[in-house]
Amino acid sequence: MAVGKMNRRSKVCQEPKSHRDLLSFAKQLKLLPISIQRKTPLNLTKKMKSKNYITLLAALLFTFYLTAQPSKQLVEVIVSPNHTDWTYNVGEQAEFSINVLRNNVPIEGVKITYKIEPDPGYREVKIWDEGTLSLNHKTNVKAPKFKEAGFLRCTATVTVDGEEYSSYATAGFAPYKIKPTTTLPSDFEAFWDKGKEELAQIPINPVLTLLPERCTDKVDVYHVQLDNVQGKIYGILCTPKKVGKFPAILHVPGAGIRPYYGEVDEAAEGFVSFTIGIHGIPVTLDQGVYDDLAAGALNNYQVFNLDDKDNMYYRRVYLGCVRAVDFLDSLDKFNGENMAVTGGSQGGALSIVTASLDDRIDYLAAFYPALSDMTGFLHGRAGGWPQIFVDDFTNKPEKIEVSKYYDVVNFARSVKAEGWYSWGYNDNVCPPASTFAAYNVIKAEKELHVFQETQHWTFPEQQELKNKWLFGKLKQ
Repeated sequence: MAVGKMNRRSKVCQEPKSHRDLLSFAKQLKLLPISIQRKTPLNLTKKMKSKNYITLLAALLFTFYLTAQPSKQLVEVIVSPNHTDWTYNVGEQAEFSINVLRNNVPIEGVKITYKIEPDPGYREVKIWDEGTLSLNHKTNVKAPKFKEAGFLRCTATVTVDGEEYSSYATAGFAPYKIKPTTTLPSDFEAFWDKGKEELAQIPINPVLTLLPERCTDKVDVYHVQLDNVQGKIYGILCTPKKVGKFPAILHVPGAGIRPYYGEVDEAAEGFVSFTIGIHGIPVTLDQGVYDDLAAGALNNYQVFNLDDKDNMYYRRVYLGCVRAVDFLDSLDKFNGENMAVTGGSQGGALSIVTASLDDRIDYLAAFYPALSDMTGFLHGRAGGWPQIFVDDFTNKPEKIEVSKYYDVVNFARSVKAEGWYSWGYNDNVCPPASTFAAYNVIKAEKELHVFQETQHWTFPEQQELKNKWLFGKLKQ
């Protein structure tokens, strides 16, 4: 989520009063990965005096306040379904109201264009209806009836003083009746059992490096290296300093290539917290290294070897998550009983995958899981991120078949861990038809928290709900 959008929707942050608070505050505002890591090696604090480090962070925060703008634009387009929960039965007709505000005052008399279409994700699909209307205080658009479980989107666009403004709302039709388009290969379980057997033959060989500059009076922080199939897994481990044994939380990442900082505050509350990267490279390098990999060698990694199930990129990633569980399970600080996995987007996918592959996971919490029902576009609806099977490069029988071994839907079928899930109808990165397709096949105890308005971001309240649920389960 962009910093501006986070600013508009998040609670006011408390002023940092110490080195540790300042570091935490800067991390919350996403300044460390962008600002410090891009220009300065992570061992910065080993080379700088603490006073200078605080000064640098303070300058970064001051820059944030000067440059960050709220995401709310001068002109706001509001599209609203006529059902308060944005949800309809199959065969019902959705109606969308369109309002345009400037300085919070309605604008009337301008022309507005609209289009109605099945949820396209961020791709293009066949438009069902489109037109132009003169805006007034009762501008409504009736959508064609939706005759199957799925999602329908209304997008409205207006031009004011030469600037174009646009927004959309997505109505859901019987979303809990959505069925997957992907299918389960007959050897799916055998394929992953074989992979886990291969992993089990490889010693964990953990290498822990203390990061003194990140430690606090309550938490020790380590950079961790583990042996995995086809390379390594790296991450950041945060453990309470106090004597005792604690529940464990595995944090699995969203898509991209970046450094990681660990969940220090989580460990201070009495959890063993392990945050992993998935690309087999250390997670404390200069930001420029990750930028170069993202633009070069790892660009579009999500479809690497999609025609070869034994070497598809996510094979070592999924098994690497199991290796991370192996590591947590081996720690003296772990209480040996309560373990959870959590993440969003790609991390939401990896949460479900990890819980499916490893029954040592007791709880999972996932936001908008990616890699779900990836074949959706082949069946007339949006498929999950990375929204493939829309071109000649991926629309090949062998790639479609391999995708089934990595589709989150097929892992969701065997999840036994109790789960907490959350996403929105407006998500155009992990479209709701794809996430419901995965959720609906989960037989384990579960709960879903839908925040209809959200796109590929979360409200602070969602994060608070997730933490309350997860922490409560682990400590009960």
